[in-house]
Amino acid sequence: MCGIIAYAGTKGAKDMLIDGLEALEYRGYDSSGFYIAKEGSVKSVGRVANLREKAVKAKQGSTGIAHTRWATHGVPSEVNAHPHMGSQKRAYVVHNGIVENYQELKEGLKKSGVIFKSETDTEVIPQLIESYIEKGFDFHQAFLKTLGDIRGTYGLAVMDAFDNEKIYVARMGSPLIIGIADHGRFVASDNSPLARHAHSVVYLNDGDVAIITGNEHEIFSQKGERVLRGEEKMSADVARAEKGEYKHFMEKEIMEGARVVENAIRGRIEIDDGTVKLGGLESVADRLREIDRIIIVGCGTAYYAGLVGEYIIEEYAGVSVEVEIASEFRYRKPVLTPRTALLAVSQSGETADTLEAIREAKRKGILTLGIVNVVGSSIARETDAGIYNHAGPEIGVASTKAFISQVTVLALFAVFLGRQRSMSLVTGRRIGQELMLLPQKIESILSKRDELKKIALAYKDVRDMLVIGRKYNMPIAYEGALKVKEVSYIHAEGYGAGEMKHGPLAMIDEHFPTVAIAPKDSVYEKNISNIQEIRARKGKIFTIATEGDSVIGEVSNDVFYIPHTIEALTPILSVVPLQLFAYYIADAKGLDVDKPKNLAKSVTVE
Repeated sequence: MCGIIAYAGTKGAKDMLIDGLEALEYRGYDSSGFYIAKEGSVKSVGRVANLREKAVKAKQGSTGIAHTRWATHGVPSEVNAHPHMGSQKRAYVVHNGIVENYQELKEGLKKSGVIFKSETDTEVIPQLIESYIEKGFDFHQAFLKTLGDIRGTYGLAVMDAFDNEKIYVARMGSPLIIGIADHGRFVASDNSPLARHAHSVVYLNDGDVAIITGNEHEIFSQKGERVLRGEEKMSADVARAEKGEYKHFMEKEIMEGARVVENAIRGRIEIDDGTVKLGGLESVADRLREIDRIIIVGCGTAYYAGLVGEYIIEEYAGVSVEVEIASEFRYRKPVLTPRTALLAVSQSGETADTLEAIREAKRKGILTLGIVNVVGSSIARETDAGIYNHAGPEIGVASTKAFISQVTVLALFAVFLGRQRSMSLVTGRRIGQELMLLPQKIESILSKRDELKKIALAYKDVRDMLVIGRKYNMPIAYEGALKVKEVSYIHAEGYGAGEMKHGPLAMIDEHFPTVAIAPKDSVYEKNISNIQEIRARKGKIFTIATEGDSVIGEVSNDVFYIPHTIEALTPILSVVPLQLFAYYIADAKGLDVDKPKNLAKSVTVE
């Protein structure tokens, strides 16, 4: 979940590294640091801005490595911040991942007299490299020997203090990309810091080792065999995001909701035929016709998007769907058949648990599919086929526009599968037409955001909150509660409204408000009954309802109205006010909305 940037070239390395860290800061922001050849290392606790200020007098140099940290082993501190160096001050390392056997390695090194300074697992890496150098190996050989000793996941950028030009790189389970610019070479955890500089990129695979200089790169296997990886043109989708007129990225990304849907459906809906065209699935279209069961895997927000997908795929495509938390999938024994497909949902395309679920499914020989937002990401490359969201960069840690795009793509996927089976032309056309109307309906919600802000201010000081919904909107209750927790630190619990009498009602009183999602759909009357149960216990109610509903105001303290759409697509509209509600509460409390405490954007370690 940390961010790595390295640079070798003709421009000032310090500026390249600090700028890169700022672009990567959403991956981790409790400490940061860099090492520049001949100039030494600078570290700082907190945001990258602190590092920039501390390093104002540091010299530029031409080659260096840098890191922004999300703590796993060891508290945030300068001692635990990267880069880490060995006792001989020869090897400097930045690392994303976890060395699972670090305790064992550390004890062995300590017995040989090595003194450790940090609490991190990473420090064993430079210490191991230096121990092999003392045994007579050159730096490259020592690096390879060290890779053979460590178990776990890693994206590594390493420098030798005796060599001012080379950066040694290795990947195993944690993404690394080589960026090629006119003025040098970069190495980064993702595309975001490369957008301003690189014209092309090279994606490293697990097991790859590379040596980078300012004008070339060589890639090897860990056995030392030369490996060829093709260059790819830098995608326009990764242009560096800016907040512009908005106070936070989260606000900006919520406000992009309409455009996100437009991008997700552009060129994909074929109204005349009542179907959709998904180019990324063409190669497996025949196999998909034979599928009778889909397992959707995801983590956090992506998991909740998958739950919405379960409803719509089963209703409109007639295919059985199960949704699994990706982190649990490979630790049980799922029953998989040749007619099962696994569908992975991930914004970053690098989520460690989701990647491992894909690899487990591939070991079992089943079809693997992906819905990802980042072109060239690991999930995009490791699945058999997939669909890109085209949502553009999402910087805020709390996912908003990515969720909307994921649900939109799942709706397209349901039509694709349904038209392969028994879905009628009329039904396909109706879903397509409603999808095309969603952007203007989202815009109508966003135009009333001042109403939501006023409502949010009335709830900003509560300690606890319940969010309820039914059927298609039960996953939205989970997602809405997650957003409130993530950015405002209010204890919010998402629940199926039908489960109120099975426990949650015990918590309700005048100090425990409920947000109810109650659009005019097939379970509307059931939702009204649940709201009445809460009112009878003096619970305060904020309801998200359908425009034209003249009843809901009589049973709610506050109401926000959304436009009508077909039931299956209601989640794409109902989630928008919940996102804004969470945002306005957090902003009113003066919290760092884009960088919530203890969280990072891309979870690349288990």
